Amino acid sequence: MDDRIERITMPKWGLSMKTGKVIDWFVSEGDTIAKGDDLADIETEKIAGTLESPQEGLLRRIVAETGVELPVGATLAVVAPADVPDGEVEAVVAQAREQLESGELGGEDEIEPATVEVGGRTISYVTMGEGGGDPFVLVHGFGGDKNSWLFVQQPLSESHTVHALDLPGHGASGKDVGDGSLDTLADTVLGFLDAVGAERAHLVGHSLGGAVVAAVAARAPDRVASLDLLAPAGFGPDADVEYLRGFAAAASRRELKPLLGRLFADPSQVTRQLVDDLLKYKRLDGVSAALSTLLATLLDGDRQAIDTPALLAGVKAPVTVVWGGADRILPVPDGVELFRVDAGHMLHMEAANDVLARLRRP
Repeated sequence: MDDRIERITMPKWGLSMKTGKVIDWFVSEGDTIAKGDDLADIETEKIAGTLESPQEGLLRRIVAETGVELPVGATLAVVAPADVPDGEVEAVVAQAREQLESGELGGEDEIEPATVEVGGRTISYVTMGEGGGDPFVLVHGFGGDKNSWLFVQQPLSESHTVHALDLPGHGASGKDVGDGSLDTLADTVLGFLDAVGAERAHLVGHSLGGAVVAAVAARAPDRVASLDLLAPAGFGPDADVEYLRGFAAAASRRELKPLLGRLFADPSQVTRQLVDDLLKYKRLDGVSAALSTLLATLLDGDRQAIDTPALLAGVKAPVTVVWGGADRILPVPDGVELFRVDAGHMLHMEAANDVLARLRRP
């Protein structure tokens, strides 16, 4: 078979994704596609995302029908030069359908999280990729976890080693946050770098995580290759304090779901599974106390307590700031050089491809 024939397959977004379905194709058979083009919207049990083309070429066949549940690894489309005979393309399509009917797909090994001890706390993380150079380290926001990077970590891992960790009090990490200060959280990230043997790293932080990685850069500039701040805390006094306090206190689906809708420009992104996962987390021992402690780091009364620009004042590493234009949790600040994307506060989930375009390094 002609080795110029390439398959575009169902991606694996996040540790738990086993299946997905194409909701809408943005391209047609016969189109010439470029690497990075938006190909289709794919819905998973957690959230919908846009599939970005992993290669360039002529789209010869679309294999996946819209609305059909398919396992990770299933062939969605076939790309090949125009001089490849139709018969060879059809043979690849037939093989893909046979694989699907046989049930041989979907049995790939799960990526298991690992743990390290940092400052007497257990820190859970997942690593993807084995690329050379400085690794990426992804740091989530208040109430989030490493799984919030599901649309970002895998694409980045094609060229870099990428670690996504759970901060103390979050995800599968220990729930003791100590005093919950920015210094304590920055110490955790620095200790994590030591634990995984990273002398330097590209640090990516979302919301509270953005302030945390800025604090790391201020304290240990030689450990930071670059900073990417996604809707970072501490760039202005305003915040949706009703959301922050409500999230920390919410104990039921009825309380939690409308709050989560504020995180997205499109509230329909909040699936039942997303709500269930967060409720499960919030009911763990120690979570309520941890979130309450961290609120004191984030807020001074009804205003933000962190001054992130002051932390960045002496930082020489490249700094990129990206914000969702429809962010209702931390409004887009004035007078800050930044890139806007069409999203709410969870821009790395809602506009992942646009965010990735800003994160990728040579």
